Amino acid sequence: MTEHTEQMNTENVEQEVGHEITLYAEPIFHVGNFKITNSLMTSWVAVAILVIFFYLIGKKIKKIPDKIQNTFEVLLEKALELADNITGSRKKSEKFLPIALTLFLFILINNWLGLVPGVGTIGYNEVNGTHSVFVPMFRGGTADINTTLALAIFSILASHVFGIFAIGGWNYLNKYINFKALGEIPKKIRKDFFIVLINPVKAFVGLVEIIGEVAKTASLTFRLFGNIFAGEVLLISMMAIFAYILPLPFIFLEIVIGLIQALIFAMLTLVYFSVATENHDEH
Repeated sequence: MTEHTEQMNTENVEQEVGHEITLYAEPIFHVGNFKITNSLMTSWVAVAILVIFFYLIGKKIKKIPDKIQNTFEVLLEKALELADNITGSRKKSEKFLPIALTLFLFILINNWLGLVPGVGTIGYNEVNGTHSVFVPMFRGGTADINTTLALAIFSILASHVFGIFAIGGWNYLNKYINFKALGEIPKKIRKDFFIVLINPVKAFVGLVEIIGEVAKTASLTFRLFGNIFAGEVLLISMMAIFAYILPLPFIFLEIVIGLIQALIFAMLTLVYFSVATENHDEH
């Protein structure tokens, strides 16, 4: 009787297996208290691909470049020219581009890995009572809001670091709370009484910039996450309707969107770096 009941429960579980589309990444295993999620696994794969690829390319660099090396040198030069249009300075481009280009490649590989067969379909069944949920081993890294938030925070913090080194900590702080304007009030109040009204506004108008930094982080995070996650949901929906031929145009569309979103993130990062390193007192 017990064996028969267990067999019936097993059959019920097997019948109720399903894959629920979640906004959050599913944990695969734990290392102590640290959760290893399926999106983190994909991000590690992306890092491994980039490291191996550029290691192999680096080993083949020659003083007299061959066709492959020439191609990469041309692409790098075009990337520098594109960066020049944003930064307005080749010196700044050479400083900022390595970070922006690394972000671009990491995001691009993560975006495209979500389209690779097996990502989202290879996994295991997690049994919870009589209900079993399919958990994929891999999930697009940028389809996880934690990944896009981490990238956005890194981009914004890096812009502040560049700004502090470029114009100095005191000058950079005054971009947000203008202590200089407050210090001018006692010196100039006799000549211009209205400075009592104007300079406090100048001093605290920078607080709007602080709100802007939060908005930048949110914008970078949700733009990338929203486009990639929505694309994955769209592909799953198309495959549920008809698994053959129908999803192909949407896969091509997602390849293009993945490239565009990676490019937008990298270019916005260059913009933030350039703005942060400008000394507005000079203008």
